[in-house]
This record gives sequence, C-alpha cells and structure tokens, in this order.
Amino acid sequence: MSVQTHQQTANFIWSICNLLRGPYKRNEYRKVILPLTILRRFDCILEPTKDKVLAEFDKLQGKSENIISAQLRTITGVPFYNYSKLTFKKLLDDPNQIAPNLNSYINAFSPNVRQIFEKLDFGVQINKMHEKNLLFNVIKKFASDEVDLSPAHIDNLQMGYVFEELIRIGAEQSNEEAGEHFTPREVIKLMVNLLLSPETDLRKSHVVKTIYDPACGTGGMLSVAEDYIRKLNSDAQPHLFGQDWNDEAYGICRADMLIKGEDANNIKPDCTFEKDGFPKEKFDYMLANPPFGVEWKQQQKTIENEAKTLGYDGRFGAGIPRINDGSLLFLQHMISKMRGPEQGGSRIGIVFNGSPLFTGDAGSGESNIRQWIIENDWLEAIVALPDQLFYNTGISTYIWIVTNRKEKRRKGKIQLMDAREFYTKMRKSLGNKRHQIGDAEENRPDQIGELTQIYGNFKHDATHTIMSNGIKKTVIVSKIFDNADFGYNKITVERPLRLNFQAGSERISLLDDMRAFQKLAESDKKNETICQQEIEAGIKRQAAIKTMLTDFSQASAGRLFKDRSVFLQELKAIDQKFGVRLSASELKAVLEALSEKDESAEICRDAKGNPEADPDLRDTENVPLKENIEEYFNREVLPHVPDAWINHSKTKVGYEIPLNRHFYRYEPPRPLEEIADDIKVLEGEIVGMLAEITGSAGAKPIF
Repeated sequence: MSVQTHQQTANFIWSICNLLRGPYKRNEYRKVILPLTILRRFDCILEPTKDKVLAEFDKLQGKSENIISAQLRTITGVPFYNYSKLTFKKLLDDPNQIAPNLNSYINAFSPNVRQIFEKLDFGVQINKMHEKNLLFNVIKKFASDEVDLSPAHIDNLQMGYVFEELIRIGAEQSNEEAGEHFTPREVIKLMVNLLLSPETDLRKSHVVKTIYDPACGTGGMLSVAEDYIRKLNSDAQPHLFGQDWNDEAYGICRADMLIKGEDANNIKPDCTFEKDGFPKEKFDYMLANPPFGVEWKQQQKTIENEAKTLGYDGRFGAGIPRINDGSLLFLQHMISKMRGPEQGGSRIGIVFNGSPLFTGDAGSGESNIRQWIIENDWLEAIVALPDQLFYNTGISTYIWIVTNRKEKRRKGKIQLMDAREFYTKMRKSLGNKRHQIGDAEENRPDQIGELTQIYGNFKHDATHTIMSNGIKKTVIVSKIFDNADFGYNKITVERPLRLNFQAGSERISLLDDMRAFQKLAESDKKNETICQQEIEAGIKRQAAIKTMLTDFSQASAGRLFKDRSVFLQELKAIDQKFGVRLSASELKAVLEALSEKDESAEICRDAKGNPEADPDLRDTENVPLKENIEEYFNREVLPHVPDAWINHSKTKVGYEIPLNRHFYRYEPPRPLEEIADDIKVLEGEIVGMLAEITGSAGAKPIF
C-alpha cells in the first residue's frame, strides 16, 4: 500500500465524522473514530477464523477460562479472539438493538482487547450515539467495503500509519499545543539507524533484545526498531515495552501490539513520572520523542520528593529542570533504566527541541543534568534535524544519542552533526510538516543512509555536497569535540564600591525613605498606651538624628567627602558631641541616605582593609574548562577594568551545547540589483491584482 493510499484510507475514515456533526464538537470526533477503527481492524483480522472459533467455543463450554483462551488463540493465530456470533456487518441486521448488540460484541472479546475499550471509555460514546440516532449509520459506514482493514489489504506497518494519521487530524482539530505531536516515520528510522547501526551482536542467532519507549504514543518508534532488527536477523527476538499517559495513544499502541503478536501487557498506561510501569526493568535500547516544552507542574510533588529522598538512587538525582519543560526528566528516567556496562550496557535515542542544549545557567537544574551526562561520558552524539519535519510544530529538533558503552574511539568525545540541509520538500504539506528526510525505501534520495554513514565514519569537519536553491555547495556536517569543550567555569567579577558623602538637606531628607529609619516610629505592642509611647519616643529619636546631621552639615560647610573612613570619623565626632549614639542599623541608614556612587571617590574597605564589592558593577564571565581561570582573567578582564577581582566563592561549573554556533555559516546578503528585480516583479503582480479588482487596465505602478 502506498503512502497516498494509507492517507486516503485515513481521510475516508475521518469523513465519517460528518455523521457526528451537531451532537459532537469537532474536538470530540476522535472519541468515536479511533475506537471504531481499532474495533474494525480486530473484526477484519478475526473474520477468516470466525466460524472455526464459534464451533470450538461450543465444544469448550464448561472448561476453564485458561483452556478456552488457549484453544481459541490457537485457532485465530493471534493473541486475542471473539466468541460472539456477531460481526460488524451482522450488527446491521437488527437496527433496533444495535447498541446492546455492539456492547455484547465488544464484551465477547478476550480480556486483553476489552481492556482497551474500557480505557477508551467507549461505552459512553455508544450510548451517546444511540440516544442521538447516529449509531446505526456510523456502524454502517465502518462495515462497508470502503473500510477494509483486513491484513490482506493493509499490513501492520501501514495500519500504524493510518492510526497515526487519524490521531494527527484529530490533534489538529483539537488545537492541541505544539508538544502534542507524533513522530514522522523517517525521523524514527534515522534515529533507529543511529542507535542500532553500531551494534555488532544483532546478527547472532536468536539474539534477545529489549526495547523501551517511556512516551510511546501509538508505538511507532517501537515498531520501526523491531522492524530494523527483524530485517537484519529474522531469528532475532525483540521484546517491546512502552508507556503512555494518553488513553487514545495507549489504546492504539496496545491494539497494535496484539495485532502483531507481541505481549500487550508490556504496554502500560498512566504517567511515567508518577507511576513508572517498569520500576525494576533495565533495557538494551530506549527511544523516545517526549512532548516539547510541556510543563510538569501536575507531577511536581512526586518528582521533587523522589529527587530529595532518593537522590542518585532514584531517577532525578542529577537535577530538576524548570517547571515549563520536562524533556530532561524523560532522559534522566531513561538513563536510570540503562543496563550496567558489565551487563552489556544500553543505548538511548531521544528527540528534543533546542531547549535542552543550552537552557539554564551554571548551577541550574538543566546545566547540572548536562554536566552529569557529559562528565559520565554518556553523550555520544547530537544531530540537528531540518525544520518543519513534524505535523504540529515547525520548530528545530535534535536527536540525542546517549550510551554507557561507547566504542573505544568515541570515549571522551562527542559528535555533533548538522543535518538541517538533509531534506526534500513535500509536494503537499501535512499541517506544519513541509519537509521530509529522504528515504530510499520511499523512492527518495537516501539521506537517511548518508547521515548514518557520516555518523559511523566519526570524522571531524566531515563535509557533504548538497543542493541548495538549485546550486551545489559543500558544507561541514560532522564535528568531533572533547567532553570538556562543552563545560565552563562561570566566574563572578567584582569591582570596588566607591562612594562620596555629604550631609546636605537634600540627602538628609532621603532618610525618610530608609526602612530602618521608618521603623524607629513604629511599634508592634498590643497595649495601646505602650504602643503610643514607643511611637512618640521614636519620632523624637528621628528628630534628634536629623538635628545632629543638620548641625554636621553646617559644621562641615556642605563638604563633599570622597573617603568613607574620613567621613565616618567626622560623623563619630558629631555623634559623641550630641550624645545620639547611632545604632548599627541607624548608622547603615544614615550612610545609605547621605552617599552617592562616585567613580572618583576612594575605595570603600571593610574592617580588614579589603575592598568592598559594588553589587551594581558585579559581572560574570564564562571561562572554558580547558582554560586557566587566572590567565583568562588577566587577559580578558583586567585590561578593561584594572581594579576588578574574582570572587572565587561564587564560581560555578556549567555545561551547554551551542551546536548552532559550531556550524554557523555566513550567508552574504543578496546583491541590491537582484533585490530590485524582485521588487519590480512583485510590483507588477500587485498592479495586475489591482487591475482585476478595479477593472482598470491602465493602472500605474504604485512604487
């Protein structure tokens, strides 16, 4: 079946939604369409063995459920069955009883199928369609030959495409956020190639491998990984595991596993963070495309509690990212499920947006997570993908390859690849998806194969010739870095505080804004008399301080002091004369009110003679880990600010991966003549359109 055909099948199925208009809103259509598509697929699969199952079921009356299940599954050849005499088409024979008959038909499935429809809460939709007189016509459409979902007509892989297309359309009509999207198969295939191509043991006879996706959706990544291994080795035994919070996606994935003969019990519902479906399992391979930029506030309590109580013995010991993006939580979760190197280790492939590369300063949760991964030498490669690859978002995306068993040549190294130019334009866009990575199996340029080969060659500054706007050009695609190249010391650069002081009336008036000065005339006593006494005493104290300062102003003749120590001596003398005896908090308020920043003033020093730092002049510098901090400071900072120093107590280590910076290519602006020609063409088009609107053939140029 061609790609066009699976899209046509999905479009026809979705067209059945026209029958639902009125009682259902557009964003509710998929509550009906998806369960019925799954049900129709099961119905078509079981149709050839229906008579044999019914005959055997009659013979097995009175036997245990285990015996009945084993016998019927042997006949169907798949891990499910249905012992009802009804089929989709027979449901139409009794229109008046179609609702109870449909419920009876679903209840006659094996328990593993019934669980799917219970999770999808399909019984509610059956009752609603029946009440609105829609059920018969909807079932009639699904029972028609136009919805032939038999394996002879549409294989398991293409059926997966149909499911994904239906969910994509439903997601668009529900106006779901950009993170709620599904991964195009060519992206999955590239990631699977990068993940599995270095594996040397996949050809071993009857090799057993476990594959896990913590955000499995409809199971696309699991299916492509399984298909890769089986094509390489037909005797291999890949076992698939997945979990997804979305009930629709979970139901489809579970149904897909049943159809393919996999153990559907390995597909778990619920939130991966709050209820890990595989708390003790370790896996050989892991793949995921977690939602982009989706907040995890609902799971915050569970995650933070685990991080606090278990630390590195749990899943989130390395750090907690900001609340509005849980991408790095998924990666930490997957790393916690890696087999130890002594057990063969694991390999992880995950799709991210740009945020996990650089979001978060040194000391932040994101930076700490990157530091943990890189310093443990787990990050093997990052591949920048073309934009506009995904159905519901056009943003830039990246594949991360993480493993705890790097090849010897890759140890201590990270490979960055720029695959942003490796795409072909689609003839017709699908939502935001306008580009696709070339796949030889789809009769397109084998860009997946090219990228896999470049990745495997592991060469620094590896180049590739691409076509851009009809012009051939050679670009750098691969760069190799040391782990330490992505780390830096964030140093705090301090500069001295310089203040002048003056006891003039204008500055004295600023005392009224100082909180410590205001508190003198306040009281927190409950006794009203005592409270009033304290307030009155405070007002007198404020007046005494101001009187003293006014006298100081007159005595110093408005002198501007540029040395704080000299000013303090003078102030102490006048304080003793008046007997005011300023407290520490009062003195602080006075100094703050009477001072101003002054670059020409002397440096303010503490009791030990050390310069005090000016918070307003504080700055930071990121010093690469490979550089000596003092040498960097002497070279890059002191020539510009000779009085600066480093506050070593505030130095933090950070990690970021500025991939775009490493692959920056200067694009010169187009010649002015070329731009002018384009403007003339546009001018002509606009004049032509105006002529059509106004009916005037002789419209003049508007520019």
